[in-house]
Amino acid sequence: MKEVIVKAEGLSIGYRLGKGKEKVVHRDLSFDLKRGELTCLLGPNGAGKSTLLRTLSVSQPALSGGLWMHNKALSAYGERQRSKLIGVVLTDKTQTGGLTVYELVALGRQPHTGFFGRLLAEDKRIVAEAIEAVGIAHKAHAYVAELSDGERQKAMIAKALVQECPLILLDEPTAFLDVVSRIEIMTLLREIARTQQRTILLSTHDIEQALIMADRLWLLSAEQGLITGVTEDVVLSGCMDQLFGREDILFDKNHGAYYPRVSWEKRIVIKATDSALWHWTINALNRRGYACFDETDERGVGCPTLTVHAKSLFVLLEPDGEETTVNSFEALLNIVG
Repeated sequence: MKEVIVKAEGLSIGYRLGKGKEKVVHRDLSFDLKRGELTCLLGPNGAGKSTLLRTLSVSQPALSGGLWMHNKALSAYGERQRSKLIGVVLTDKTQTGGLTVYELVALGRQPHTGFFGRLLAEDKRIVAEAIEAVGIAHKAHAYVAELSDGERQKAMIAKALVQECPLILLDEPTAFLDVVSRIEIMTLLREIARTQQRTILLSTHDIEQALIMADRLWLLSAEQGLITGVTEDVVLSGCMDQLFGREDILFDKNHGAYYPRVSWEKRIVIKATDSALWHWTINALNRRGYACFDETDERGVGCPTLTVHAKSLFVLLEPDGEETTVNSFEALLNIVG
């Protein structure tokens, strides 16, 4: 069993409004975070993801319940102690354009170097290794203002690494990044968790990458509260269907994606031996209002049958025996209407 780094029982999170009043965002949350695992926190906007992360980082106090780190109440740690235990990376762009990457990352050593921030040989080694670990060693002496969004995010992750914290919390680390940078950041965090045995929790709307990279998922919603578990257990449990509380949005377990519910106007039977062709043929026909069935489904009885031999060979057989052959999706969509 992996070591539990953070544990919560009966935790209530929210805001103290003064005069004894509180705004409770979630009640009675129980969970744990384990060493060497990457956990992704998913949920709709306004579900309380940032509130939960702020509570875990002790920048916002819990309203009630227990929250422990290394079997000690998190609130019992002093500020300096916590800075050695928890690293935080926010979405907000840093106003540090006048610093070099090396200088920015070195700021993360402050919990270890003290007020004057003097770097000893060991500190310099740790900074250099962190910059190398996130893949921007070639940018070490470049100014932060000269970095791309993805490179800047990597620099902030390196800054958290040099704190040598067992726990790293990230709030939307891939927001505003292009697809390549999102994949790079998520791959980097997965490797850091695995190779450095860090505990990493991040909130994200990048569901596709979360399902691929995360060891565990946390689903947070107003209706369901917090649901946690190994990624595959959560996906196959059906919990993803209720995450956004919308009946017109469905989760596809086979492809790990959300899609809008289609109002079926017509029906058709699809035959295809290639799974990619099967998927994209259905995708195209769904847009035209077709409910698609395989040949074993009784709901397809009496319907036209489309046999997909290749991406350039489609054979449509009507119930009356009329057969039409086309050689592209464009031609197919022209004949199905």
